[in-house]
Amino acid sequence: MTASTEVTAGDPVLLALLAMQRHSWEQGVATHALLDLGHTGLARLLARDAVVHQSADGRLGTVGEESGSVNGAACGEALIGHPALRAHLDAQLDWLLSGAPRATDGTLFHVVGGREVWADTVYMVVPLLAATGHPDEATRQVAGHRERLCSGGLYAARWDEDTATLAAAEHWGTGSGWVAAGIARALRHDPSLRPALAGHAREVVDACLALRRPDGLFGNVLDDPASFPEANVAQMLAYTICTGVADGWLPASYAAAGRSLLASVAPLVTADGLVTQVCGAPTFDRPGTSAEAQSFHLLARAAAARLDS
Repeated sequence: MTASTEVTAGDPVLLALLAMQRHSWEQGVATHALLDLGHTGLARLLARDAVVHQSADGRLGTVGEESGSVNGAACGEALIGHPALRAHLDAQLDWLLSGAPRATDGTLFHVVGGREVWADTVYMVVPLLAATGHPDEATRQVAGHRERLCSGGLYAARWDEDTATLAAAEHWGTGSGWVAAGIARALRHDPSLRPALAGHAREVVDACLALRRPDGLFGNVLDDPASFPEANVAQMLAYTICTGVADGWLPASYAAAGRSLLASVAPLVTADGLVTQVCGAPTFDRPGTSAEAQSFHLLARAAAARLDS
């Protein structure tokens, strides 16, 4: 498969995504891809199902014994602008702003019943906060996660608030990808956040690009040459870079890197649309496939298309 940026309703990567079982965050990232591709009707159908599975405390898209405190917020963007869904969006925001567990400085914990800060949370919550008129909270969440998890532009996966130590200290590639992509998406919604956040997104991008491997991909652990090559980080960074250039907070000189990252993944997409050699579901600790990788492939192609338009 080539690195074409055109995505039709019958695109194999999109069809494979829709065929996959999805947890709350995977449903949310799928709606982001659909929105960016202009498939708004399909995005609304996915949003409707997230509402069907909304928990009593307001978390969207909860399936089974959902332990994630913040993941459902990724589903919220697709509810914006639909009056019939407004109460459900408000319930999700109420949970995010006041009900969800958090540290004393307000930084959100990722799991209900736990006291860990995860890099993933930045993508789950910051774009929605930016899109719904909460710029101060968006900035606070980035700052709290950065303080605990970031070193030299690279993110560790998890921080234990009780011990004040990293629970997973490795510079997990997808963790840095979640942060960079989350900030990029937030800046699309609220450009006024650029002075506070754009510089950090660029810092993360630069730190990751410095560790790119000869095959064009990255290690699952960015600075561990022995870790398996992982393709979704390249997609997340391609989305971030192409979005940043298109929106004007990254220099145009970055565009070539964004396109190159997407091209590096293209040979790993099978004829039936599966993006392979990514951090694989359901445990995300070995190569495989995942709904989030499918979505980020589509997000990256949509962002690259903005550069070409």
